[in-house]
Amino acid sequence: MTVHQLNELLLVCSLVLLLAVAAVRVSSRSGLPSLLLYLGIGIAIGQDGFGNVVFDNAELTQVIGYAALVVILAEGGLGTKWKEIKPALPAAAVLSLLGVAVSVGITAAGAHYLVGLEWRQALIIGAVVSSTDAAAVFSVLRKVPLPSRVTGVLEAESGFNDAPVVILVVAFSTTGPVDEWYVLVGKIALELAIGAAVGLAVGWLGAYGIRHVALPASGLYPIAVMAIAVSAYAAGALAHGSGFLAVYLASVVLGNSKLPHWPATRGFADGLGWIAQIGMFVLLGLLVTPHNLLDDIWPAVLIGLVLTVVARPVEVFVSLLPYRMPWQEKALMSWAGLRGAVPIILATIPMVTGVEGSERIFNIVFILVVVYTLIQGPTLPWLARALGIGRDDEAADLGVESAPLERLRGHLLSVAIPEKSKMHGVEVAELRLPAGAAVTLVVRDDQSFVPSPTTVLRRGDELLVVATDPVRDAAERRLRAVGQGGKLAGWLGTGGQGS
Repeated sequence: MTVHQLNELLLVCSLVLLLAVAAVRVSSRSGLPSLLLYLGIGIAIGQDGFGNVVFDNAELTQVIGYAALVVILAEGGLGTKWKEIKPALPAAAVLSLLGVAVSVGITAAGAHYLVGLEWRQALIIGAVVSSTDAAAVFSVLRKVPLPSRVTGVLEAESGFNDAPVVILVVAFSTTGPVDEWYVLVGKIALELAIGAAVGLAVGWLGAYGIRHVALPASGLYPIAVMAIAVSAYAAGALAHGSGFLAVYLASVVLGNSKLPHWPATRGFADGLGWIAQIGMFVLLGLLVTPHNLLDDIWPAVLIGLVLTVVARPVEVFVSLLPYRMPWQEKALMSWAGLRGAVPIILATIPMVTGVEGSERIFNIVFILVVVYTLIQGPTLPWLARALGIGRDDEAADLGVESAPLERLRGHLLSVAIPEKSKMHGVEVAELRLPAGAAVTLVVRDDQSFVPSPTTVLRRGDELLVVATDPVRDAAERRLRAVGQGGKLAGWLGTGGQGS
């Protein structure tokens, strides 16, 4: 590649990123899922668009898609709160195993009997579209105020179910006879066990190392965290386990380990996640040939209808039968099984292995994802309100950043009071922080001052709290409790040290 070609490539990449950033703004204003706009950018610069870029390398798309998915799972895991998903783990595990089996069977039967696909193709499509997309679920659910039990199940499911689905798609796409069902179940169980063990070990060791090794620059902490998360995927895959499960669990451990400079790390991971999503969707848009999609529109719509109206609800209600959950929550989870780039990436596996009819499989999956994402994403907030399970009045959580003070054996906590925080109107003395912690500075309207015990805190304030090492966690718990429950947090049941 010449220098001139490199400059042209950099210019094209920069323009695509600028268009994608503009697409985020359009998405937030219109309610359209951003992935559709990214796919549209890829199609627009592809061979049927104004760019006339010819790209048909399914293998490269699969490799880049896997890499992007690792970053997206890492970002999602880092933002997952353990206290929310811990009660949801059993239900999410059942949804990711039994639920996937139910969904594959029903969807494949619909594809075979209603559309006329032969069984191998039908099973591949059933497996491909049975994976809920982590990027779509994480991005949509964090904008919809739902009960923590619902978001916990859906987020954990989207992080867990990629692993069994990948195993099934690879098994169905290999040449020769497909393994017996009990062999597939054994492979899935073994790979999940190895991936879980590797992910938890890497996450714990990485968190321990970051907390006990003072890096020379704060900007290195986000890089170190992402490197540890990606290494969990590599270690899990090399151990013949599920790398996707490993990276998600490692990221969950890291995200709940009270690491230094955490907001900076979250911002860095969020930025990488956006880049991964943009690159992945644009590339998938380039891979598709729009004029070849026309013949598969109705088969895709029909299969998607079976998946959305029959397979997903049956999957949810059967899997969650042992758990006492209101039918409204189950109905919402049935509609919230969002698909995104992951099914489209998985649809490249049969193309790479040379399965007969693989291009039609890819086209059907592409159309299905676009049509039903366009329907499900924007209507999810409306359905939550209609079912009466939204949480519009919930107080916003605090943003707390911790920087270690090595020589003082203490921590400097930076606390931002958001708009809906119930810390608004609370006096400094009413925080009742544990002995060894104190509010040392308040920043308000770009002015800094040292507060008195009677200083009333307001929305938009930023506080600097110094806490000694033994009471650091208790101080943060108390701050978050007051942010959620106000000055009466202890009596309202939100807990927190000092109540």
